[in-house]
Amino acid sequence: MPELFAYTDGACSGNPGPGGWGVLMIAREGEAVVKTRELNGGEPETTNNRMELLAAISALEALSRPSRITVVTDSAYVKNGVTAWIYGWKRNGWRTADKKPVKNVDFWQRLEAAQARHEVNWEWIKGHAGHPENERADELARAGMKPFKPKKARPDDPA
Repeated sequence: MPELFAYTDGACSGNPGPGGWGVLMIAREGEAVVKTRELNGGEPETTNNRMELLAAISALEALSRPSRITVVTDSAYVKNGVTAWIYGWKRNGWRTADKKPVKNVDFWQRLEAAQARHEVNWEWIKGHAGHPENERADELARAGMKPFKPKKARPDDPA
């Protein structure tokens, strides 16, 4: 049975602003890659954290059956949130330790539901550090954002 990996990333131009998310999914048998799949999308007005979450959600929701998967993210927010903070938030009625509403609660709840079907191992890696799979996820996120970024006016465009 192949090992599954999802390399996820989010991007935002301005925060908030147009954003995108990207996922590189890889099935490996030993060192051999047996299958890859790329996913991405974006939104016209969002935040970087929401796009990081949506990348992880999209990776898990793309799996057609319960699976064992390693999700690799460069977002400490996502990794710490889903492996540690979420338990306290739920216990506190989706409020932080200082009783404020959890930001992005809709996506945290969606991530929790998506994760429940699978056996997920979460890994954090440093972003923009030359890790090829993370760099590809970043490219996919930027491509997902591109349709929502304002077009730059060319100097020869009539006003």
